[in-house]
Amino acid sequence: MKCYHHMPRARFSKDPQNPAAQVFWGRVPLKSISVAFLYNKGNALQQLIHAFKYRGHQEIGIFLGEELGKEISATPGAENIHLIIPVPLHPRKKKKRGFNQSEIIADGIAKRLNAEVNSTILKRKAYSSTQTRKTKYERWQNVENIFELKNPQLIKNRHIILIDDVITTGATLEACAQCLLHVEGVEVSVGALAYTRS
Repeated sequence: MKCYHHMPRARFSKDPQNPAAQVFWGRVPLKSISVAFLYNKGNALQQLIHAFKYRGHQEIGIFLGEELGKEISATPGAENIHLIIPVPLHPRKKKKRGFNQSEIIADGIAKRLNAEVNSTILKRKAYSSTQTRKTKYERWQNVENIFELKNPQLIKNRHIILIDDVITTGATLEACAQCLLHVEGVEVSVGALAYTRS
């Protein structure tokens, strides 16, 4: 983890008006947003995430998840989280990659929080193409209505934290949150390894 010390920390999760929170303003009501790092092309974090997602170094995801867990623990509004839900991958994409990166990150977070990980409640019902080179509007269209809930009664009146690797436009997290918020009494927070400007 030599490049760990060169990764730019976000250091803004305690501010409810932070740049990542502003991404969701007027779109979806979130209780809190926690981000550990800033993501820029070519920086040390990008190299780590690339090694984790595309070269299968899952231990990096666990380590980064633990770092995000520390950030979540210090974020106002992120208290009393009952459930950690990773953003789901379509089974086809998960099979191709061999794992869901958000699930690995969530496992790392669970080491820091007194909350369980659940990867079965939220499902991706349609295959969507990668978001990487899409415009903000195309990203939103790409994920609209592609998630569904299984056993929604299990999350009634619970505080959930949704986990993803990087927040860019927030389209995927917004679509997941909207799905969860249909259930009575649910509160949703968001945690991501990094934030990058779209």
